[in-house]
Order: sequence, then C-alpha cells, then structure tokens
Amino acid sequence: MNKNDTQFMAQKIRTQYMEKTSSELDELRELDARVRRPAGIFAYVYGSISAIIMGAGMSLVMTDIGQMLGMSAPLVPGIVVGVLGLAMALLTYPMYKGILNARKKRYGAEILALSDKIINK
Repeated sequence: MNKNDTQFMAQKIRTQYMEKTSSELDELRELDARVRRPAGIFAYVYGSISAIIMGAGMSLVMTDIGQMLGMSAPLVPGIVVGVLGLAMALLTYPMYKGILNARKKRYGAEILALSDKIINK
C-alpha cells in the first residue's frame, strides 16, 4: 500500500471517531424531510389500503370467494366495494397534496429563512 492509500485509510477511520457537528444544510434537509415525510407515509398507507379494498371488490365479482363466504349474489356488493376502493385510490393524490401544502405553509417561513441564510453566506 502506498503512502496516499495509507493516509486515505487513516483519515477515513479518523472521521468515524470525530464528533459530528450539525451544519445549517443538515438542519435544512431535516426540515424538508419533516415537511415531506408525513405526507408520503400517509399516501403510501392510504393508497395501499384503498388498493386492497378495490381488490377485495374485484375478487368478489370475479371469483368464488363471495359464494364461499355465504353470499348468494356477490356481484352487487363486489361492485360497490370495488368502486369504493377506486374512489379512495383516486382521492389519495389530492389528499397527499393537501397534507403537503399544509405542512409547507407551517414550515415554509423557517425553511426560507434558513435557506436564505445558507445562500447569502
């Protein structure tokens, strides 16, 4: 191993033991994540649940599951459940945008002030 490689490895190991200082850019990234993360989590969970509901309705219509559950005519309830799941899935994005915009409004001033501070250094 040559001298440059040795110095690089020593520096890499050394940085693991150094105390990390929080920079303003890290704080800005954390604020941005605080704005986006709840809306994203909501969209994934709500969208998944609505897809499962829509799939349950489709399964009632297209398979024998309704008859196995004791339903004599599963077509109408299956269509109703499927359309309900579809409506929920269609509302996922507008609800996501609403949550995201509300959180942007809540944290916007703080993020703009911090970003101006970083840019004007």
